Amino acid sequence: MFDFLKKLFSKEPEDTLLADAPETIPLSPEQVEDIVANQAMQYELQHLVAASGQSVGKQRELNEDSLMSISTTIAGNAGNTPFGLYIVADGMGGHQYGEIASNTAIRTFGGHIMRKFHPYLFTLPTVPLDESLQDLMLEGVSQAQEAIQRDAPGSGTTLTAALVLGEQVSIAHVGDSRAYAVYPDGRFDLITRDHSLVGRLEELGQITAEEAETHPQKNVLYRALGQGEILEPDIFTVSFPKKGTLLICSDGLWGVLSKETMHQAISDADTLERACQNLVNAANAAGGPDNITVILAKMIG
Repeated sequence: MFDFLKKLFSKEPEDTLLADAPETIPLSPEQVEDIVANQAMQYELQHLVAASGQSVGKQRELNEDSLMSISTTIAGNAGNTPFGLYIVADGMGGHQYGEIASNTAIRTFGGHIMRKFHPYLFTLPTVPLDESLQDLMLEGVSQAQEAIQRDAPGSGTTLTAALVLGEQVSIAHVGDSRAYAVYPDGRFDLITRDHSLVGRLEELGQITAEEAETHPQKNVLYRALGQGEILEPDIFTVSFPKKGTLLICSDGLWGVLSKETMHQAISDADTLERACQNLVNAANAAGGPDNITVILAKMIG
């Protein structure tokens, strides 16, 4: 990496650089079209691509959802490690300052992670990271909890965050926003578990998944950021969906659309940006009863 940066910023004479440069031949429009149309294209550089979508919905006047999406790659002779940070927070409706709580959550948590990784992304660190990724995520949640209780007392929010390093995904999760692994073959696997009353009843086998979908208390949470003195977030690590897509969303999406509908909306799109808009449009077409937020991330290469 150091040799790569040294070469990039060296002050060699311009004529020397030009003399060493290989001769280039412009591609014809037909050649460019063939390359773009080649769906089996192989990428030597592994990197993350991501997109997001959001809507206030059809029945709310205020957007209480917040999101953060950061993707970067630093590559050189020493290889490359894709880095991504994706966060969705859904301020609790009916609570004062729900929109402040969600925004505080993503900025506090995201800021904590980025400060820790700044030396490794933008300088040449001399010491290794002094804590595990899961401890890092837990500390971020704790800081967000304190910030919400200080700046927006009485409010609350969900938080579902994914820190991607290479093919490893560390998850921090509180509430009922969700993370899914979506695969081309139709699989739509739920990664997180809902911290809701109905979700707990389903886990205990007291109600079925079908009953949970229409239960009158489906939005009642027993765990949320900013609520209570003791918070126990779910912190764990999984593999990035191989040849698949990571989906993070608020309940304004998954609460009104089936897995099949969401998978179809993603499959029908030729880009992640279109897929996000397809999902938002489908949720609004289904009535849009809540704010809608979605992030999609895919590993290329």
